[in-house]
Amino acid sequence: MAMPGEYDGGRGRGFPVRWVVAAVIALFGIVSFMMRVQTNPVTGERQHVAMSEQQEMSLGLEAAPKMAAQMGGDVPSDDLRAREVRRVGNLLVERGDAGRSPYADNFHFHLLEDPRTINAFALPGGQIFITLGLFNKLDDEAELAGVLGHEIGHVIHRHAAQQMAAGQLGQVLTVAAGVGATDDRGNGRRAQMAAALANQMFQLHYSRADESQSDAFGLKAMAQAGYDPSAMLDVMKILKAASAGGRTPEFLATHPLPETRLEAIAQALKQSYPNGIPPDLTRGRSLKGMTGMGD
Repeated sequence: MAMPGEYDGGRGRGFPVRWVVAAVIALFGIVSFMMRVQTNPVTGERQHVAMSEQQEMSLGLEAAPKMAAQMGGDVPSDDLRAREVRRVGNLLVERGDAGRSPYADNFHFHLLEDPRTINAFALPGGQIFITLGLFNKLDDEAELAGVLGHEIGHVIHRHAAQQMAAGQLGQVLTVAAGVGATDDRGNGRRAQMAAALANQMFQLHYSRADESQSDAFGLKAMAQAGYDPSAMLDVMKILKAASAGGRTPEFLATHPLPETRLEAIAQALKQSYPNGIPPDLTRGRSLKGMTGMGD
């Protein structure tokens, strides 16, 4: 029989040691998370991140070839379409806020050979990708700028580093919940599963917020580069058409639904340009029929 105050497996009056262990694990995770704070050099935002800017760039450069290989590899660099992706991407960096970021010289823009997948994504530190499947759906430079500007926004806002830090905290807290609730009836496993589900839902919310933030950055970057930001609405319509039929419910999606993004972008444009889009912001050249190799 356990003496008063001693561990008795949680069945008697003693304070369960597992709660102490769980509290120590949780405290360690929280303290580690809170200590990983850096000020974003572009936005001035105080962020909890899992790595330094140099580590982000190194990680992105290392992962880029592997990511490209999963989607058919890079379109040859002298292909007119690949050159256009690089030209528009570099213009967004040079004329926008990204040009004064630590990643300014590390941005690389890749066109991937995959003609079926409609996608674009960014790796930490400045590696930006767009598939042929999405490129071929775009009408003009402004729409391409909208896609690339959005992805640049993920890099500038350090979303990958933020999500890694939040994910690590979530994993630690999930383990702590399992340890604290463990008993002879297996309640610890159920508590850990519930904590894991809660962490998953939190991460999904985190991802959706990041997408909205990158949309806003993309609109600003487009205008800074001289492109009509309303072209982002047409990009959303392309994504909406692509997602029709097998759509994931929004509350379980990492991205807000295209309809939601359309509404948010339209509202942002109305606020920024109450008198309409200035005439000096243009759609640029057409991308239609742009194929083959350059001279």
